[in-house]
Amino acid sequence: MTAAIRSELTKVFTTAIWWILAVVLVLYVGMLAAGMAGLFGALSTGQLGSEAGSPPPDPAGLPLVMYSIATSIGYVFPLLIGTLMVTSEFRHQTLTPTFLATPARGIALAAKVAAGIVLGLLFGVIAVVSAVGPAAGILAAYDIDPLLSSGDTWLLLGRAILALVLWAIIGIGIGAVVRNQVVAIVIVLAFTQVVEPVLRIAGGLIDWLGELTKYLPGAASDALVGQSFFTGLGGPSAAPVATLEWWVGGLVLLGYAVVLLVIGNFTSWHRDVT
Repeated sequence: MTAAIRSELTKVFTTAIWWILAVVLVLYVGMLAAGMAGLFGALSTGQLGSEAGSPPPDPAGLPLVMYSIATSIGYVFPLLIGTLMVTSEFRHQTLTPTFLATPARGIALAAKVAAGIVLGLLFGVIAVVSAVGPAAGILAAYDIDPLLSSGDTWLLLGRAILALVLWAIIGIGIGAVVRNQVVAIVIVLAFTQVVEPVLRIAGGLIDWLGELTKYLPGAASDALVGQSFFTGLGGPSAAPVATLEWWVGGLVLLGYAVVLLVIGNFTSWHRDVT
């Protein structure tokens, strides 16, 4: 098992895709966190006027909302790396030597999950640092306490890293179910960037739908973290929508990962790869 895990990590770290995604993650999350912290920091302190009837955001709640950008926006990166870890093997037909080295295919998949946990931790730390660094500095410049000495802040950041680890495992599950790399990437991007956001906005407007959309993976991830950039500052999808307890959100997200892995293990993962 140890050799199989080491082999999986070697496959990832000897290609360029992991660091390309990591660089994009840093730039995307970092720039967004900096821009949003600057904008809402100015609004909350009155240095930038808001439209009539729109109260400025509460400065006390801003730091955690800005830090949640790490997961609200950054989760797609560990999800993609997890998906690519599996689909690239189908695409390049490198599963044959993998299965020759590890004939028990369940063990081979478990090794990928273990490697995915390592990648999820890595991307989780990168995402959190990319969000917290610029956001905390800019909020401090507006004399807003960045709450870095608060235990609640570090609990949130820890749960954010856990959420990103689970997203990486979900990606592995998707890759195991959907063998075609292009199709898998299209499904990931379409669901995370279009389908779920639309459903969650609709859930904010329709009570019964809101009771269902809180179990969507993105909503469960936000619940696990305990904060969301998309709902923490208000908006049409925020106030009316019911949310899960953080531990329930974690279990729901874990459930998605387990179900996908089980389906993938007993279907496409056991098909002929030659």
